[in-house]
Amino acid sequence: MTDVRRLARRLQVLEAITDSALRELDLDKLFDVLLQQVRALFAVDTVTVLLVDPSGGQLVARATAGLEEEVIQGVRVPVGSGFAGTVANRREPVQIDHVDASTVVNPLLWERGLRVMVGVPMVAQGRLIGVLHIGSTTSRRFTDEDVDLLQLAADRLATAAHMHRSRSELAAAALLQDSLLPGRLPTTPVWEFAARYVPGAENGVGGDWYDVFELPDERIGVVIGDVVGSGLPAAIVMGRLRSALRAYALEFPDPAEVLGKLDRKASHFERSTMATVAYAVIDTATARVDLVLAGHLPPVLAIPGEPARLVDAPLGPPIGHDLAVTGRQGTTLDLPPGALLAFYTDGLVERRGVDLDSRLEQLCQLVAPATAETACARIMAGLVGNQPATDDIALLVTRHRPRPGWPVSAPTVPV
Repeated sequence: MTDVRRLARRLQVLEAITDSALRELDLDKLFDVLLQQVRALFAVDTVTVLLVDPSGGQLVARATAGLEEEVIQGVRVPVGSGFAGTVANRREPVQIDHVDASTVVNPLLWERGLRVMVGVPMVAQGRLIGVLHIGSTTSRRFTDEDVDLLQLAADRLATAAHMHRSRSELAAAALLQDSLLPGRLPTTPVWEFAARYVPGAENGVGGDWYDVFELPDERIGVVIGDVVGSGLPAAIVMGRLRSALRAYALEFPDPAEVLGKLDRKASHFERSTMATVAYAVIDTATARVDLVLAGHLPPVLAIPGEPARLVDAPLGPPIGHDLAVTGRQGTTLDLPPGALLAFYTDGLVERRGVDLDSRLEQLCQLVAPATAETACARIMAGLVGNQPATDDIALLVTRHRPRPGWPVSAPTVPV
């Protein structure tokens, strides 16, 4: 191929993948248009895009030109196996000159009569998105120039797929988190609750959650937790942990045993999961609270006539990664009339370049006996103000209502 023809072909590919009209297309239509163009530009019989599934372990046929059965039949290829799996595993182009069971996993490819194939990785922002491969039913040799041009097309497709997935995951995570946060907190003549949840400005949504639920024998369960990570994966794990904790809470009255069961479940089924959790059970008849901390910051206790303080409770390891090898321990405290307990996630108190102890001290100064809603408002105003937090914030306040005529002190808000 002469230099002039080579340059003309490169321009053809560049024009095809940079056409401004493509920006207006949704992902499915974009795949359809570009794959048809790639098929024509490279004079091949098949073009296929396989995307990495959420687990990162398999490639799933997502779009094709010339081999529609791949998508219709939901073809999956393990990363590291066969032709496409090798491309994904190595993150580099691979070319084969014979197509059979010894080189590819998917029998549709050799049944189609393909003789040669070349595949390139689809990578965006350092993340493997999938594999783009082309095939021909006639024997030929794809040149280095062919591979370079195919990689340009793969890069364009990877960027589009990454942006689409990011938007979709963010929307799905937000919907999932909204569906799992309590729409209405329980309230009784003696006990009240209030809460805040604010997604982080950098992550959009993550794995923070809070929960309040009624239990048998006039008890109330109170939970706050933070799954490591952000986005849809963290929200999914959060949902699983929330549901499992609720189930264990119905079976086991001891919060330490509940978190022990939750840790065993997470360590076995969610091997890459780690989360901090604070779980308390309020006995509404005695106003006693059993509290267990799994790697979570302690709540703040405010009792009328006393300075607010961080609850002195044993700090066990987080949930997951088989960290709770020696069991869990908790503490019991009294919540007399007028007192309140403020639970929170680290997004409330952690700031870059600011000492954590000073922020916790500020939190204690803000927490004082008041209505649960008033306490939430004061805490958020004092610690968040008009500066968006980079991490998710969850805040949950429970209050033992004072008897009629009971004096309620006001907090001293630092200036």
